[in-house]
Amino acid sequence: MEKPNRIEYKVYGRYALFTDPITKTGGEKFTYPVPTYQALKGITESLYWKPTLTWIIEKVRIMNIIQTQPQGIRPIHYQDEKNDLSVYTYLKNVEYQVQARFVWNEHRPDLVHDRNENKHHEIARRMVKRGGRRDVFLGTRECQGYVEPCVFGEENGHYDKQNMSFGMMLHGITYPDEAYDEATKGKMTARFWNPVMEDGVITFKQPEECEWQRTVGEFTMKQFDHSNFSGLAEFAGGGAFGDMD
Repeated sequence: MEKPNRIEYKVYGRYALFTDPITKTGGEKFTYPVPTYQALKGITESLYWKPTLTWIIEKVRIMNIIQTQPQGIRPIHYQDEKNDLSVYTYLKNVEYQVQARFVWNEHRPDLVHDRNENKHHEIARRMVKRGGRRDVFLGTRECQGYVEPCVFGEENGHYDKQNMSFGMMLHGITYPDEAYDEATKGKMTARFWNPVMEDGVITFKQPEECEWQRTVGEFTMKQFDHSNFSGLAEFAGGGAFGDMD
């Protein structure tokens, strides 16, 4: 059934790096073969986001062949201005179709007056047409992404008649303002799962459905006010969206 708050878009770029966290600590990053839930959630939030809502990623369709390319990188040390030579392994020539919808952030009852589904959906659709409110990155900042509207399932994809399992992967991170049970309240929680691609499409489990979860540490929910989030002015005035048309 069609969701009234669903958006569909394609995102593409020359390179992507959806970092496998196992390789992150060694300094030589290696990409997952497909984007994580968290990466696609970040891309969707770059298109449109408010603390009133939370984006749910439903599906991703892998359009291009999965191919990697290593590159020599000279990352700067955190402790000084020196740098090392590292090899990062990127995905090359990527394109994905994404299906997502939003739900209300129940951890922000102070914004209940802003829960206007039609308003947020229409703004999100306009932001998809414009390519987003903020820059889009495919995993890391050096991997610029570009967004266009699409109809999920249209056009031919490389894996349309193929199934594939990717083993254990990071699903995403649950922050305190998205906690779904007592175990995730006041904590940062990493989620893991076994994604399976069927006919080129990965259907994501919801965060609370992931098989494995690990607490990263204690974490407090970020509070938004007029000093750190200017968009709050839009809530008080009923919506100042003329600059978005």
